[in-house]
Amino acid sequence: MRAGIISFTQHGAVLAQRLAEGLALQGVSCEAWVKKKGEVSVEGVQVLQDTLQAWTKEQFVTKDVLVFISAVGIAVRSVAPWIQSKKTDPAVVVVDEQGHYAVSLLSGHMGGANEMTQLSAKILGAEPVITTATDLHGKFAVDAFAAQRGMYMDSMQYAKEIAAKLVEGARVGMRSAYPVEGNLPKELDLLGKYELGFTIDIRKGEPFPRTLHLVPRILTVGIGCRKKSDGHHLQQVVKEILEEYGIFEESIQQIASIDLKKEEEGILALADSLGVPFVTYTSKELLEVGFQEELPESEFVRSVTGVGNVCGRAALLGANAKRLLIPKTVCGGVTVAAAAMDYIVCMEERR
Repeated sequence: MRAGIISFTQHGAVLAQRLAEGLALQGVSCEAWVKKKGEVSVEGVQVLQDTLQAWTKEQFVTKDVLVFISAVGIAVRSVAPWIQSKKTDPAVVVVDEQGHYAVSLLSGHMGGANEMTQLSAKILGAEPVITTATDLHGKFAVDAFAAQRGMYMDSMQYAKEIAAKLVEGARVGMRSAYPVEGNLPKELDLLGKYELGFTIDIRKGEPFPRTLHLVPRILTVGIGCRKKSDGHHLQQVVKEILEEYGIFEESIQQIASIDLKKEEEGILALADSLGVPFVTYTSKELLEVGFQEELPESEFVRSVTGVGNVCGRAALLGANAKRLLIPKTVCGGVTVAAAAMDYIVCMEERR
């Protein structure tokens, strides 16, 4: 996680230094600035020469968290032009110049501002101020739950409806394709029939008339292709195959292949379009993969790469799995296979 901290006074710069040091101990990479006329010298705090507007614009796309050590009004006016969506906006926290209060201002759940507010308050000895309804009522927050676990959430509207139901004291349905560990909040029901609920699965399905899908990113897609394959073509093939098997594209954690393809521009473009890493393995590593089913082998591919099935073995190795979720599928000169890593739904809050 990356944080940008901005302050406006000598005392604010001292708080920025304390906060940056404290957050760094929690694994947060921090940069701190002070925007002030006149001389300010606090170790580890840069003097901002640019405008506050330019700073905020850059931080919005390069940082996960913005902390303003200032009045709330300064923070509001600074971030207002750049606000786009709960799904993409960074967390914004405001700490007053005396360090008495830390306020969760923007992206409290999905961006993690509520957690960052609590952490900042602890570091500075401040009082945390959280205003989201589910937190105030002590209710389960489905958007925060998904964000903490890096899950894709397909409907903000259903997330809002679930939050409203829970605040009203109602229960909602929950389904999971994976083992659930920890205590289930009393407002969630794994068994009952409900009009509204959410599911945790990489497969598409509608267990409720109005279903919110939480999709863990656990899928490795193995790829084999000819040299100089077009990236757009690879994207279309992967999309079509996932659709055929009813699997969310957003579940992809990485693309995998043999190291002979590590510079293949089409696969690199595919990974870039999905926002995931492209990993490769040697033929020796692929040959050592264990599996629970027969993998179709190609003698031609073996003669070129030393491995008779690149996509299937790469998918299994990348996911550390023994069975393919999508077997080797050939489409338009591209071979695709996919495997999912083991997954457990932990209900306990992650810190």
